[in-house]
Amino acid sequence: MLSIIVPTYNGQSTIAATVEEYIRHFSRQYGQDFEIIIVPNGCTDQTSQIVKECHLRFPQVSSREFKARIGKGGAVIEGFRMARGDVVAFVDADGATAPAELEKLVIALEGCDGVIGSRWVRGSNVVTRQPLSRRIASRGFNFLVRLLLHLPFKDTQCGAKVFRKQAIDRVLPSLQVTNFAFDVELLYRLCNSGHQVKEVPITWQDKVGSTLNLKAVVPAMFMALLKVRWLGRRSGREGQERRLEPHVDRVGD
Repeated sequence: MLSIIVPTYNGQSTIAATVEEYIRHFSRQYGQDFEIIIVPNGCTDQTSQIVKECHLRFPQVSSREFKARIGKGGAVIEGFRMARGDVVAFVDADGATAPAELEKLVIALEGCDGVIGSRWVRGSNVVTRQPLSRRIASRGFNFLVRLLLHLPFKDTQCGAKVFRKQAIDRVLPSLQVTNFAFDVELLYRLCNSGHQVKEVPITWQDKVGSTLNLKAVVPAMFMALLKVRWLGRRSGREGQERRLEPHVDRVGD
């Protein structure tokens, strides 16, 4: 069974169309063996009402709403906890990743624990390019990821990823980052736990159309990655300390 998680914040203009498109595609390919889990959080528009209507229309749709902002990462984590499938995926609510592209990632999962879509590897197709500020931020962030965390991926932030639920369950208790560095922490934890994650090209279309304040974003990126690195090293030290604790057989207690 496949579980598709869709985190959303103020997505009233896109969420219904995205859900309908995914329902049509995966109903043809999977029948009833899939579910879509929508996690609205902190929404101040009509997103929550639209999600309720989707739930009434489609039995494959479930949701859990959070009144406060819990971030994309927090929403995906809650979706992981709700997921019933042995394969779990998450995508952006804006429809930047077509259902057929997500299915390609599911197929590529054969023989590994995770597959991430990439806009920056050979064979990818970016239909609509991001604004220049976002492209600069994306490449800069990837440089910092490679420098600080030594992850081999060229695009950790593409909003289309698929994993085996068994692998996710192993690292889920240790996930602590819920902002834009969530994807990085997830991949960092998986790779450090010995799980194999592949990066494959994807066809992707930017639907945001906004710009970024690079002077504010770059320092935030750096601090977020330092936090991921510190958390990973701390949990590694704690695990090593637990392994080094002496074992005493108590006889006659």
